[in-house]
Amino acid sequence: MPGTYKKIEVVGTSTAGFSEAVQVAIADAAKTVRHLSWFEVVEQRGNIKNDKVAEYQVVLRIGFKIE
Repeated sequence: MPGTYKKIEVVGTSTAGFSEAVQVAIADAAKTVRHLSWFEVVEQRGNIKNDKVAEYQVVLRIGFKIE
């Protein structure tokens, strides 16, 4: 993997779970950023409504190779 990489930070959300929130964030980032290479979960949190989990949120750092 020689080369130069850049990291961006994004927040993914889902009503189904943390794993799906990660998938959504990566899929959306891939629409505008090429050569995605790796990710790390920096933070997990959620939103509560009516005493129930309403939304899962993940903060990701995504690395991609600079052309």
